[in-house]
Amino acid sequence: MAEFRVAIAGAGGRMGAANIRAVTAADGIAVAAAFDRSGAPAIGRDAGEQAGIEALGVTITDDIDAALAKVDGVIDFTAPAASVALAKQAAERGLIHILGTTGLSEADEAEIARAAKAGARIVKSGNFSLGLNTLLGLVKQASAALPGFDIEILEMHHNRKVDAPSGTALMLGEAAAAGRNVSLKDASVRVRDGHTGPREPGTIGFATLRGGNVIGEHSVILAGPAERLELRHIADDRTLFAGGAVRAALWAQNQKPGLYSMADVLGFNS
Repeated sequence: MAEFRVAIAGAGGRMGAANIRAVTAADGIAVAAAFDRSGAPAIGRDAGEQAGIEALGVTITDDIDAALAKVDGVIDFTAPAASVALAKQAAERGLIHILGTTGLSEADEAEIARAAKAGARIVKSGNFSLGLNTLLGLVKQASAALPGFDIEILEMHHNRKVDAPSGTALMLGEAAAAGRNVSLKDASVRVRDGHTGPREPGTIGFATLRGGNVIGEHSVILAGPAERLELRHIADDRTLFAGGAVRAALWAQNQKPGLYSMADVLGFNS
């Protein structure tokens, strides 16, 4: 099989740099293009040098059309509006779209689903970590096995993260809700302030912390009348997300157009 040519979206950012390094270190895949928003400081720089490795001969551009014209897929950890636009372009070009952007609205999700039906192969996840995706299965099982326990989800990220709760926290909430056959939209409690009254049974609470340079910490707490179970995942390096994105890109080469998750990539849904 020919080497998979990938474009890195948001190449000037921290996840963009991690994705460049992960692709460069992997077999069967190569950075063929890199782009960022117009006016970004990284425009005009070599993608490898921007990521702190050897020069790759790939200049970071703001011409997205030109970048996508020379690749088989795109790895995208950017922003909702940019990701929706990329999903549409992936459908038009028949590309693979590895989508790690969080903070998507219901309307954004619907647009991405339409793009998958229109010809894109999209692997979308709020977290590309192998460990975290294993945790999702454990949370679903624990939620089902402990129906009377209160569920609280606590997450902490760096002080520059713009969406809350995190996409990963919402994934954990969905897993907990699935274990109890309820809708997370109906069961979730996102904010507590003032005189809230007692905790309503069956709800799934979220708490958000922001500070420093924390990459990502997530805890799911199941609290019963006489015991408490805590399931926790800590991300020590962004490389783990980038490595999962590379694995997803290589896996997607052999798939039909559609919308997939990391559970599909890892074989959890087979």
